[in-house]
Amino acid sequence: MYTLSECQSIVNEHINKMQLPVLPENLYDPMRYILNLEAKRIRPALVLMGCNLFSDDIEQAVFPALAIEVFHNFTLMHDDIMDHSERRRNNLTVHVKWNTNVAILSGDAMLIKAYELLNRVHRDALPEILPVFNQTALQVCEGQQYDMDYENRTEVTIEEYLKMITYKTAVLLAASLKMGALLGGSNEEDSNLLYEYGKNLGIAFQLQDDLLDVFADPDLFGKVTGNDIVTNKKTILLIEALRASSGAQREKLLHWLSLTNFDKDEKVKAVSSIYTELDIPNTVRERIDQYHRLAIGSLERLSKESVRKEALLSFAGYLLNRKK
Repeated sequence: MYTLSECQSIVNEHINKMQLPVLPENLYDPMRYILNLEAKRIRPALVLMGCNLFSDDIEQAVFPALAIEVFHNFTLMHDDIMDHSERRRNNLTVHVKWNTNVAILSGDAMLIKAYELLNRVHRDALPEILPVFNQTALQVCEGQQYDMDYENRTEVTIEEYLKMITYKTAVLLAASLKMGALLGGSNEEDSNLLYEYGKNLGIAFQLQDDLLDVFADPDLFGKVTGNDIVTNKKTILLIEALRASSGAQREKLLHWLSLTNFDKDEKVKAVSSIYTELDIPNTVRERIDQYHRLAIGSLERLSKESVRKEALLSFAGYLLNRKK
């Protein structure tokens, strides 16, 4: 059985070998740039691990895994534009290093490249995995649109938020595992259980990301912390704080949300202090634990021996305790 780190190494090896045209430079250099930034390669590794649950031949899943990684980086390139993010993995984002138009077009090219890579799977497998990829790609776009829609609202419900992060983040983890499982020869029930494992773990992953954006060590996190606070992003922390606050504390929070001109560091310090006063970090950690347990429950019901599930069990533990 392959471990997470072994699958990540396989993906990195193939990413390094990926041949992209030289010209035009402003189309392909940004693609090379974002793909070569230090990355965890979690999603493509999950494709390989999902396949390995049911087959020892994971080479058949390499190109779909690369397709997932290229697609993921396409979404990051465009998300960074929409979120006005200046840093990605401790480096300048593409639209800052080049410009917005370059980032848009280069991202579009990455989406096409993702489908080109997916099309290199064995022709008998394509009809089964292509609908999973297509549905997921569309859901990711829907999730991003919900995210942008929420920017113009003062309050968002927990249910709305969970739907948004399920589409924007969790379904890609889930689809990675399901595509790998189908390539490995799993039955429908097992591939769906693996999808549920990935979806719930993906929700926990995003909740953890929300928490890290405010309270992580910036040097470990790889991005400037507090950006969600600066942009009034409707994260689980803000939603829970709006639900829990009252009186002067709520007025203070709404005041910071209403400002258009402010000192960024001052706002991050003030809002994060409110989160701490309301014990929001522990509230979020409880939700993370809830979805983590749901994920483990799906994994346990898989009709495979425990030894073949050990890598995914360890992966779930890693996500729960990550610092970046």
